[in-house]
Amino acid sequence: MRKLKLQVQMSVDGFIAGANGEMDWLVFDWDKEINQYVTELTEPVDCIVLGRKLAEGFIPHWAGVATNSKAPDHAAGQKFAGTHKVVFSKTIEKCEWENTVLAKGDLVDEILRLKNQPGSDMIAYGGGTFVSSLIKANLIDEYHLFINPVAVGKGMPIFRELEGRLNMRLLKSMSFPCGIVVLCYEPKK
Repeated sequence: MRKLKLQVQMSVDGFIAGANGEMDWLVFDWDKEINQYVTELTEPVDCIVLGRKLAEGFIPHWAGVATNSKAPDHAAGQKFAGTHKVVFSKTIEKCEWENTVLAKGDLVDEILRLKNQPGSDMIAYGGGTFVSSLIKANLIDEYHLFINPVAVGKGMPIFRELEGRLNMRLLKSMSFPCGIVVLCYEPKK
């Protein structure tokens, strides 16, 4: 069965966005080490699953980076643009993005169907609602939490839908000069 990884940036107090969706606190002055971590994380990925809201910015952004050979993150743009994407949406009727399909069925059924297909790892990106739904349904196999050096006080959590405890096992932790600490966990079975 394929593994579903989650890569998400969050504050030290556990939010992925501020109370009004603010993301101006995210650290983006990444160095070679953290970029290498993301490259190694995404290298075996052959499917990206996205919530609709994030997809609307994510897909066009990386498609643009992929076509700009002078962009500093051109290689990442080529990887993300060239990787098959599945966008989960109840509102979009037709997908116009290249290399992308819509998933309109039940989230759990759709993710399990994808996990049971032949292929390599999958990675999830999304906003609070989408990611919270994946976590609640216990669909994430590996958490890559990019903890930014800021507390925002109030905001959008991703663990808000849990109905009980989610015990995890630390696989690794790494700190980077930009101030981000990456914690990699897997759920305890």
